[in-house]
Amino acid sequence: MSDKRALLLNSALELFYAKGTGAVGINEILAYSGVAKKTLYHHFSSKDDLILAALTLRDQKYLQWLEARLTDPQTNEELVNQLFYALNDWFNDRVTELGGFRGCFFINTASESVTLDRQIQDRCASHKVAVRQLITNKLPRPNDRLVDALCLLKEGATVSAFVQGDKQAALRCIDIALAYDTPAPFPV
Repeated sequence: MSDKRALLLNSALELFYAKGTGAVGINEILAYSGVAKKTLYHHFSSKDDLILAALTLRDQKYLQWLEARLTDPQTNEELVNQLFYALNDWFNDRVTELGGFRGCFFINTASESVTLDRQIQDRCASHKVAVRQLITNKLPRPNDRLVDALCLLKEGATVSAFVQGDKQAALRCIDIALAYDTPAPFPV
């Protein structure tokens, strides 16, 4: 990746995450990055193209961070603790590689407009699939019921932390998640 492209992309991601994709215009990205408009359009054909690239970059950063935090758990309980303590650190601005906590970039971007380019919606959805797959792969003892609970609780905690300012939401999920690390009492 060229230096100018990386500068544009990192600047756009920072602004989009802080303010929302709809609230940030191309001119603001250019002013923030110090890059010329011609250079921007050399690397990105449109704002939607830049949003897609920012989503891809954020996806890579988030998955690398989460994978590093889910360090070889030996039990499902250990994975649950690692996941929600990692989220707790993020919610409380202790994760420099993800920037200051502003909720989930993918939820925020997908919810800004129902008229967004289908590719943007699909990229947001594919991130959620990738996170689920990472959690599934790290789980020492396979348990689809637990994975469902972890993913739903993770999303709910993220929204609660951002919308309600509940910075302890992730830690309260631990006991709830562990209740799902048993066989279902009846077929679901």
